[in-house]
Amino acid sequence: MNEPSSRKVLIIDDESQIRRLLRLTLASGGYTVLEAETGQLGLQEAAARQPEGIILDLGLPDMSGVEVLRRLREWSRVPVLILSVRDNEDDKIEALDAGADDYLTKPFGGRELLARMRAVMRRTQPNEESTVVHFGEIEIDLAARLVRRQGVEVHLTMKEYALLRLLVQHRGKVVTHQQILREIWGPTATQNTHYLRVHMTHLRQKIETDPQAPRHLKTDAGIGYRLVE
Repeated sequence: MNEPSSRKVLIIDDESQIRRLLRLTLASGGYTVLEAETGQLGLQEAAARQPEGIILDLGLPDMSGVEVLRRLREWSRVPVLILSVRDNEDDKIEALDAGADDYLTKPFGGRELLARMRAVMRRTQPNEESTVVHFGEIEIDLAARLVRRQGVEVHLTMKEYALLRLLVQHRGKVVTHQQILREIWGPTATQNTHYLRVHMTHLRQKIETDPQAPRHLKTDAGIGYRLVE
C-alpha cells in the first residue's frame, strides 16, 4: 500500500543522480519529495518544511551527516534513514548513536528503501512540536539556535546554550547534575558540579528577571535543575 501523498520526505544528498533516483523511487511510493544538497540547506528545509521523514547521506560537502543528525536531534524527532556507501560497523554505530533510525548502504533496491521508510515512520511519531519555545520573557528558536528576551537576542556561550536547550527538552522535569554534566561536558566530568554552578549562574543572569530569585531555572537542592514555564 502506498503512503498518503501528503507525507513529505526530505533527501539530503549532494549527488544529483542519487537524488533523482530517490525522487523517482519515493514518488512511486506516494511520497512528496523535498531535496537539499548540503547539510546546512537540509537543516533549513527540515525546520521550514517539517517533513515526515528524512533520507540522509553521511558524506556531505559542508558538514558530516553525523553532525547534521546531532543538530537535527536538538529539536526534532523526525525519522531519519541513513543512505551511505559506508558499510563498516563503526560508521553505522556512530550514525545510530547520533540519532538515526535506520541505515541502508548504497547501492540499494527501491522496494527495500520504501519498506524501510514505511518501517521507520511507523516506529517514530512525526515531529509535531513547534521548534520555537516560549516561557516568560524568553523565546527560544531551537532550529535557528537563537534565544531572545523581550524580542532582543541574548548572546549565550556554547555551554550556556547547551544547558538551556537540555532543560528545555526536559521542561517540567528535574534533570540531575550528573545527567547534565555527562551530556554537556562528557562522561568523565560527572563529579565537576562547580562547572555547572558557574554556568547556571551566568545563564540565570542572562535569562531571569531576578537571577537571585529565579522564576524559570529552578534548583532542586542536591539533585539538579528544572525549567518551569
